[in-house]
Amino acid sequence: MTSDIVLPAAAFAERDDELHGLNAEIAAFQASRPSPWSFPVDVVRTARRQGLGVFPGLSPDPDAVEIRLPSGSGHTIPIRILRPSDGRARGTYLHFHGGGWVFGEAVENDPRLRRLADATGLCVASVDYRLAPEYPFPAGPDDCEAAALALADGRLADLPAGFLAIGGESAGAHLSALTLLRLRDRHGLAPFQAANLVAGCFDLSLTPSVRRFGPERLILNTDDVGEFVRRFLAGGEDARDPAVSPLYADLKGMPPALFSVGTRDLLLDDTLFMSARWLAAGNEAELGIQPDGCHVYETFASDAGGRSEARMAEFLNRQIEGVAASGPTSALEAGAD
Repeated sequence: MTSDIVLPAAAFAERDDELHGLNAEIAAFQASRPSPWSFPVDVVRTARRQGLGVFPGLSPDPDAVEIRLPSGSGHTIPIRILRPSDGRARGTYLHFHGGGWVFGEAVENDPRLRRLADATGLCVASVDYRLAPEYPFPAGPDDCEAAALALADGRLADLPAGFLAIGGESAGAHLSALTLLRLRDRHGLAPFQAANLVAGCFDLSLTPSVRRFGPERLILNTDDVGEFVRRFLAGGEDARDPAVSPLYADLKGMPPALFSVGTRDLLLDDTLFMSARWLAAGNEAELGIQPDGCHVYETFASDAGGRSEARMAEFLNRQIEGVAASGPTSALEAGAD
């Protein structure tokens, strides 16, 4: 069964006063600061961790635990786990954080992932994959693939695998799509029954909305995305290779997906194009577009952010209930055709 995507015309014409004001504050703050590319990567990472940049500082969940998954290449992959507060788990959500493949870490997302875990009954496993430029492509995708395989095979702690969802924000949404494709093409597996893809970068050759956004830094600007891609694809990979940019891949056999984005997000086209291609490949797709939403506006406290989180939880709950109604299915039995 497939779904229909109807573009809400009003979303592109309406104004959200709360987000409009937030955007002005963000843009003014970032305009008053030097470019992040004028500092070493480690300095920016530290400032981000301390809450000195545009994003809120860390607020670690007191009940989160970290495990380390051995990889085939000799390193270990840190994975941060949050379980539903009521102790009852209905499955697991594999999460990949954003940060342009260069910045970010799992702990940044604890507050939002805690709310998601408690609203859905899903355990959350957030992966601290290797970052560029120290570890360019394919290191990060390799770590995400390894974590997904371990989860599907029952080797990731004792996390339940009866229902599996995958998702992330920005670069994390990109890595989620690549992981789904790798599991299908390399292993003949389709263990995930839902995908939650938030403001993803699905075309690393840059979609028109990225190219045309210009110098204003509203979380990101055009040059920022280019800088991220240059560090991530340090080996000269073709940015339109489907192994790099999932927008160009054969998307047959992907799980139902919720795509979310704001109209003031420079990655708007990535979500519009990817959701349409997802649907055209015969998959189920839903699209949430927020007027005046900047890049991953859910990071900031707002009514719109709360509504978006609620929609994500509702989508995942609906998928969980649909799978339960259809009977038990082993993740490893749900191989791609």
